[in-house]
Amino acid sequence: MEIFDYDNILLLPRKCRVESRSECDPSIEFGGRRFKLPVVPANMKTVLDESISEWLAANGYFYVMHRFDLDNVAYAKRMREKGLFVSISSGVKAPDYEVIDRLAADGVGADYITIDIAHGHAESVRKMIEHIKQKLPQAFVIAGNVATPEAVIDLENWGADATKVGVGPGKVCITKLKTGFGTGGWQLSALKWCARVATKPIIADGGIRHHGDIAKSVRFGATMVMIGSLFAGHEESPGQTVEVDGKLYKEYYGSASDFNKGEYKHVEGKRILEPIKGKLADTLREMQEDVQSSISYAGGTQLTDLKKVNYVILGGENAGEHLFM
Repeated sequence: MEIFDYDNILLLPRKCRVESRSECDPSIEFGGRRFKLPVVPANMKTVLDESISEWLAANGYFYVMHRFDLDNVAYAKRMREKGLFVSISSGVKAPDYEVIDRLAADGVGADYITIDIAHGHAESVRKMIEHIKQKLPQAFVIAGNVATPEAVIDLENWGADATKVGVGPGKVCITKLKTGFGTGGWQLSALKWCARVATKPIIADGGIRHHGDIAKSVRFGATMVMIGSLFAGHEESPGQTVEVDGKLYKEYYGSASDFNKGEYKHVEGKRILEPIKGKLADTLREMQEDVQSSISYAGGTQLTDLKKVNYVILGGENAGEHLFM
């Protein structure tokens, strides 16, 4: 198995088939809905809040609302009242079971539920998937996070409709330093490894540093790409604004950080400052244009054409000489 990450890979162009890049369609079908892009902001407190999730849902983008300091049922009701789809996060503790029960009892339901824990290949996740499928059988269940083909196979067999791959590759995650485990430094390889056995969609979560990494993720098997740092630091972002040497930044911290937990216990995340990038809508427009360009370089007209290209692995003694189909 080759071990590589986003920085070690370049995709190889094929003959262009379009007159203009704008002819390329970067949209994706996911869970019965079509979204403008195969990207979703990370479900983190410093990346999105209720107002951002509303804007994303209303404008054709996928979102996953975080589960921190939030009444999921009240939130779901507000989204329903606005005619927007409901996509929430869940843990695996007793209060999370109560939320599922309330969503079912109140008839509010949810369109997407993401079971989101640090080590998703767990018996606790199996039990939660089973509970959701029993109480809310129409919900599209995303489960994770995982790092191995064995985990993807188990989660799919347990009933997950999609799996989230990535343990610790994010910019504010320190799992590999604290525990010695994870996909930090080889996330793209892990994605390829897991996608080979998947029969359902995979969300690549973490390690995205540039827009071109979206195309690389799709090439190696991702249906959707979850992105944290590139979506943090916008004017609308909920992180606190900080001024340093006359420049404005937004705080960005991991869900497993003490900043998010409120206590220093089982900490696997840290806090950084992201330079303010401007408006989220502008970043999404640029992402769309860049993914369209990627599709045109792939000699295609739609997102799935990215899966057909060859690639090279950079680095090592034979840098650039390894060509793979």
